[in-house]
Amino acid sequence: MKDLISITDLSIEELQELIIKAEDIIENPDKYCDKCKRKKLATLFFEPSTRTRLSFEAAMLELGGNVIGFSEASSSSASKGESVADTAQTISCYADIIAMRHPKEGAPLVAAKAASIPVINAGDGGHNHPTQTLTDLLTIFREKGRLNNLKIGFCGDLKFGRTVHSLITAMSRYEGNSFVLISPEELRIPGYIKKDVLERNGLPYKETDNWNDMPELDILYMTRVQRERFFNEADYLRLRDVFILTMDKLAIAKQDLCIMHPLPRVNEIERAVDDDKRACYFKQVLNGKYIRMALILKLLGID
Repeated sequence: MKDLISITDLSIEELQELIIKAEDIIENPDKYCDKCKRKKLATLFFEPSTRTRLSFEAAMLELGGNVIGFSEASSSSASKGESVADTAQTISCYADIIAMRHPKEGAPLVAAKAASIPVINAGDGGHNHPTQTLTDLLTIFREKGRLNNLKIGFCGDLKFGRTVHSLITAMSRYEGNSFVLISPEELRIPGYIKKDVLERNGLPYKETDNWNDMPELDILYMTRVQRERFFNEADYLRLRDVFILTMDKLAIAKQDLCIMHPLPRVNEIERAVDDDKRACYFKQVLNGKYIRMALILKLLGID
C-alpha cells in the first residue's frame, strides 16, 4: 500500500498489524527512536489543526526523522494559485512522505496520484479522516481488548461529523457490533451511512434523541452540537443542553464505559467528567501519536 486516503484502504489484517506495531512502540520506544533517521515528513496543512498536525510531527520526530511543511494555505504557493497536484509533485522532490489536510474533499487523492512518495490523508473536508479512525481503533482496542461485540453510542452532530462516519465504517467490519445514534433530528446520521454501511452489513442500530440506552453502552463517542448547523437560534437553544455529557448522565453508565471524543471540545462534555476513570479522550490524543508512528513506518516500508 502506497497511500492512505480512506480507512477502507486498509484490510482488517493491516489494521491489526498497525495496532500491534503501535502497542510495541508504546512498550519499547527506544527500539524505534532511529527508525526514520534521514527521512523527512512534509506536513501540508491547508486548514487549521492542532492535534493532527502536531501528532504527525511528534510521531516523525520520535522516529528520528525530520519535518518540513506549512500550517496554513496562505503560507504556501496555493495562495498564488498553485494546484494540489503541482504542490504534491514539488514536495516529492524534498520529502519522503506527505501528510495532507485540505478543506476540499478529494484533494489528498489528487495529491496521491501526482506524488511519487506516500500520501496520508490528514482530513479532507467532511469526507475522510482515516488517521483519526486509526486513533479511535487503537483507543478502543487498548481500553476494551477487542474491536468486536461492542455496543457503541455516537452522540451529537452525526450528520456532518467525518470522524463519526469513518469510525462507523471501520467498526462495521467487525462482528457483533451494534450502534446507538443519539442526536437531534436535524443532525441525524446521513442516509448513505445507514443504507450503505449499517443496513448493507446487517448491523443493528437505533436512532434516538435521548440517553435511555446509556446503561448498555460499551463505548460513548461524543461530538459537538454546532450552533451553525441549525436553521434558527431557538432550535439550537432548545437542544444544546440535551446533548451535553454530565456526571448525572453517567450515573447509570457501565463502570468500564469508554468515553471518547475526537476533540476539540467546547461544552459538550462537562469538565467534571475529565476526572472520571471512564474518560478516554486525552488517552486518544496520545494514542494518535503512536498509531501515526506505526503508519509512517508501514508506508515507508520500515520494519
